[in-house]
Amino acid sequence: MFAEYERTRIIERSRRGKRHLAQAGVVSVLTRAPYGYRYVGREAGGGTARFEVVEDKAAVVRRIFRWVGLERVSLATVSRRLFEAGVPSPTGKPRWSRSMIGVLLSNTAYIGQARFGKNASVPWRPPLRPPRGRAPIPRRPSRQVSAPPEQWIAIPVPALIEAALFEGAQAQLAENRRRNRRRAEGVRYLLQSLLVCQACGYAFCGRWQACHTRVPGHGYHYYRCTGTEKNRFDGQRRCDARPVLGERLDTAVWTEVRRLLADPARVTEEYQRRLRAVRTGPRRPELETVERQLAKLRGGVGRLIDSYAEGVIGKAEFEPRLAGLRQRVAKLEAEAVALQDAAEQARSLQLVVGKLETFAALVRGQLDGADWNTRRDIIRTLVRRIEVDDQHVRVVFRVGPGPQGGTGSRRIPQHCPGRRRAVEVRQQWRRDRGRSDEGRLSAAAAEVAFGRALIRP
Repeated sequence: MFAEYERTRIIERSRRGKRHLAQAGVVSVLTRAPYGYRYVGREAGGGTARFEVVEDKAAVVRRIFRWVGLERVSLATVSRRLFEAGVPSPTGKPRWSRSMIGVLLSNTAYIGQARFGKNASVPWRPPLRPPRGRAPIPRRPSRQVSAPPEQWIAIPVPALIEAALFEGAQAQLAENRRRNRRRAEGVRYLLQSLLVCQACGYAFCGRWQACHTRVPGHGYHYYRCTGTEKNRFDGQRRCDARPVLGERLDTAVWTEVRRLLADPARVTEEYQRRLRAVRTGPRRPELETVERQLAKLRGGVGRLIDSYAEGVIGKAEFEPRLAGLRQRVAKLEAEAVALQDAAEQARSLQLVVGKLETFAALVRGQLDGADWNTRRDIIRTLVRRIEVDDQHVRVVFRVGPGPQGGTGSRRIPQHCPGRRRAVEVRQQWRRDRGRSDEGRLSAAAAEVAFGRALIRP
């Protein structure tokens, strides 16, 4: 408790010190030098840290601002021109992403005013589906958001462009955003943030295709794998998945959700089917049998130690026998933990089915006339993710049992619970996954999937 309190005081003193240096115009409080500058420390800068202009990169920055602020070209055109000119991105890649160009064009450091305190840390919120290649629970349960402009602190640095050119670029970015919102106005995607490609693991994103007719706003929406977009991966496609018509996929998933709500016992049937598939081998002992064997082995370890202490057996015979007993004890302990987890998951499964039946009874009368918002809320409540390939759709339902064992013990609030809470969540997530075939199967009961040939003829 005292250590966390002291850590909080250190963080607060560091924050006040950085703001004081930023108000004094010291650039060392910034995270790094923007593209086009080089950071020079106090040792090399004569006692004062500063930004130095890198002329070749500064020329690239001026070129980008002229293209957008004067020629009014799009960010995709800027990315293509930089690629054709052979200019690598700030991270060393051959292509510049549109988001990277947008961040560069919005940086006020290029007109001589670097900003300190632009971002603020807020608690982390779990997404509907973890991004590809990332853990479900991050190491640090926080995220960065834009801070209010009144909290920013301006630090003078060498300017690369004029203020009028910067304002012209900002006007063009605002016009691009306005056109993008107008083009996507009224387009909604029922399965947004839930679709994932089975082939490459990237997300399926919604797209709108306007039809060339005289009727304004006439068109259709579809879902496309982001791995097929060349502009994201240096001009190369990472996936060959075909796009899926949005209306057909929405209808198929909604039908599958309604089938689950109409018959919640399907969760129990699926769990029993998986359990029978895992238990095709020799029959495993019950928990009571394993606990009796554990008690006998632990008693044998104690008697062996007593025999060695009394000089009945020698060290050469004692050590291998003790190691063998301990290995058998560890194996049985792991098996007992797996059986306990399986029993706990079996009890949780009954709670899951009960909750699902209660939820189905509440919404069953609203399914026939459910509007778009109601359908989206029900789908996001029950569905964890939707895996799509060229022929099938696999709906993975979210049927977790929730907190167990009543209210539990009350945890004393600390000054900095974020890091400890992240560790606790990650440990709980690992425990839920299980440590054997039955343990993994029991954890899989929280993700019941039903696959059907729904979207392709």
